[in-house]
Parts: sequence; structure tokens; C-alpha cells
Amino acid sequence: MTPREYIQNQLKELKNFQPGELPSKQLEDEIFRLLMSKKFRKYSVNPDYIDHIKSAVKLNIEKNEPIKLTLVFGGYKLWRLKESPQVDWAELFSFVYYANWLSPIAAIYSPGVWLDFYSDDVILEIMDNVPKKDTEEYIKSFRKLLDFIKSFLLPNLNFTLNRVGDQYDSYEDFKKELKISKESVEKELGGLPMLTEEQANLVDLNVKLTSEQANDPKWRERVFLIHEGYAKISKRRPYYRTPEKIFVITRPLKDSIAVGTTKTSVVKFWIGEGVLKKEESGFREYIFSPSQLESNKFEKVDIQIPGLDSDNFKTIRVVI
Repeated sequence: MTPREYIQNQLKELKNFQPGELPSKQLEDEIFRLLMSKKFRKYSVNPDYIDHIKSAVKLNIEKNEPIKLTLVFGGYKLWRLKESPQVDWAELFSFVYYANWLSPIAAIYSPGVWLDFYSDDVILEIMDNVPKKDTEEYIKSFRKLLDFIKSFLLPNLNFTLNRVGDQYDSYEDFKKELKISKESVEKELGGLPMLTEEQANLVDLNVKLTSEQANDPKWRERVFLIHEGYAKISKRRPYYRTPEKIFVITRPLKDSIAVGTTKTSVVKFWIGEGVLKKEESGFREYIFSPSQLESNKFEKVDIQIPGLDSDNFKTIRVVI
């Protein structure tokens, strides 16, 4: 089996779920079970949020509406990767993984499932020095990949993209609120935040350092203050922290279902590259971080799949 054959087979299998409606109460229990499946869920969920998940499922069933999930993501391709600023195999592998998670629910519940990718790209120019032209190119390629995957999904499984920035009347309105929020956080803290090693490493990974920042010993703390101020703006968390929506994330976070990005990966798809590893039965999808890409050896395999015509989909790395 070639990488092309393997990926095409994975896409074709996404519709291989037989519909079968269940009685209402049994339906609630089964949808909850499928959402919490350890085959996809990478981490435990706290008891309070388990109650919310059950309540959201019940509410959507009572209203005869799709089961609503929101996955908040960066909305960019890490500038350190050669694939930047467009999507690559990492995003496609994640889409396939999430479809495999949610398709069994869509197969037994006719209103289906709505997975909404909610993009944080509005903050990137201010926080990480990533030019708007790069984030716009990423968003454009993300939408194109959503259009591609749509034809492989069950008709009632809907993947969408929404953006924090689109919730504001203008970019200037967003910046005004961000400034107020950042100042409020700084006042609460009594100054700049103290960073853990993990927080400092994330800042180092994501920020495209300017010469001015390089001369500031507190630049990481100033960046993280922007991050904390952004987290509290009025049109971000309130968008997805609602009674009928279930919050999905790739890594563990309070009050969420953390499902990673593939069966074997938790690396965020927007800061990693999609690669394949050979197995007896074919291949296995992984998303590798920059450090994993440096520590592994690969062969590059030419691959052509109709509908995937950008340069990032013309070859794929296979671990050797």
C-alpha cells in the first residue's frame, strides 16, 4: 500500500457508518458514551463538566438540533515550519480523526453533529508578530480544506470555521477591548505575570521575536500578559461557553473534552506537520512538533490526491 492509497482509503471509510435511530433516552446515553469514548478522548474530564456534556446533549436532542461542539484553535501555521502559512497534512489528518470520532453519532442521530473550529487568529499580529497576510492565507487554505473534506463526510456531520475577530464590528473595536482587558489583568496581578517553564517555552515557540523584544529581559512576561488579557475579552469564551455547546480541545484544559489531534498525537495541528509511519497494515498518521521533526529521519514521497492541489500536499514525509 502506498501513502496515497492509504490516505484515500481513510477518506473513503468516513461514510462507512450505517444510520440507525435510537429511542430518545437510549439516544442520550449512547451519544454521551460515544463523545466520551477512550478510543478518542486522551484525558479525563472533570465531574462538573461531565454533567454539562450530558445536559448539552439532552438540550440539543429536545430541540431536535445538532450536537454542538466547538474546538478553539490558533488559526495559523507556526512560522517555524516550512509549510507555513498554509495548512498541510496535519490539518487533514485531524479532520479525518475528528470525523471518525463524530460520525457514529451522526449515524444514529438525524440532526447530526456540528463541529465548529473557532479561530484565535485575530490576536496573532499583536501577540506573536505574525503578519495578518499570513493568517489570512492560512484561513483561506483552512476553508479550502474544509470544502475538500465535506464531500467525504456524512451529510449531517458539519465542520465549520468561525473567528473571534468576526464577532467584533471592527479590528479597532477588538484592540480597544483587548487594551482594557490587558490593563485589568495587570492590575489584578500587581504587575507582569510569573511564568512557568511550560508557559515560557510556549512563548518562545510561537513568538517571532523582534529586535526590540530581544533587548527586553521581560519580553516573555509582556507577551503572556497579552495572552491573559485576550483570554478574558467578551467575545471569545462566551461564544462557546454556552448551555448547548460542548468545548473540545487538543490538550488537557479544565471543562473540556481533550481528544488530541490523531489517534497517536496530541501536538496541535497548527504548530505541527502531518507525517506517516509505516505499519504492517499500512501506515499510521502522526502530527510532529518542530522538535520531533528535527529528531526523526524521513523519506519524502510524492503524492497526488485530486482536490489537494497546494504545494503542501504534493509530497508527504514518511518516517524511516
